[in-house]
Amino acid sequence: MVARRGPALEDRPPAARSGRRRQSGASTIGWRLRARSVAALAAVALSAAACSSGGAHAARPRSALAPVASVNAATRLSVAPAQGVGKVLVDAQGMTLYLFVLDHASKPKCVTSLCLAEWPPLFLAPGAPLPKAGPGVHANLIGSVTQPNGTRQVTYNGWPLYLWAGDTAPGEAYGEGIANFGGPWFAVTASGTPDKASVGL
Repeated sequence: MVARRGPALEDRPPAARSGRRRQSGASTIGWRLRARSVAALAAVALSAAACSSGGAHAARPRSALAPVASVNAATRLSVAPAQGVGKVLVDAQGMTLYLFVLDHASKPKCVTSLCLAEWPPLFLAPGAPLPKAGPGVHANLIGSVTQPNGTRQVTYNGWPLYLWAGDTAPGEAYGEGIANFGGPWFAVTASGTPDKASVGL
């Protein structure tokens, strides 16, 4: 016996042919809608990331903080311009130095592991002398204080000095004005005061 075959698509009634086309067209439209939805979600994610980055002087998020050495041995203090804050105190590598407003009477308040990770103190190597004073720095304002772990931290005008883990290059001052660990942080001027006079110190 010879199997009977149905009529070819061209021999079928117009209604049957149009049904096949409608199914194919619906599938194509569905695929396009799904693709547009994925693209829209991606655009929203990119927009949110861009908004969260803030301005040129916005602080970097903690996930973007660069790893820092456990000991930042100080050998020299200088004065150099930093982005958005003018001329401030910097270490031997040109990195901006900060003070913590809660550090009164040369007593460091940033002593927890989390705080020390984000605000590494400017330490003195064991047995090392005080850092040398570069241009613009007052040598009589340089001193030191002992951290609870026994290491000596450099002070300037009585303020313990810190770096900010979000600064990755000389001239950056992303830590300026950040309020965390109980108080604000400011870059240090050559006179040994916070860069922002509005704090009233």
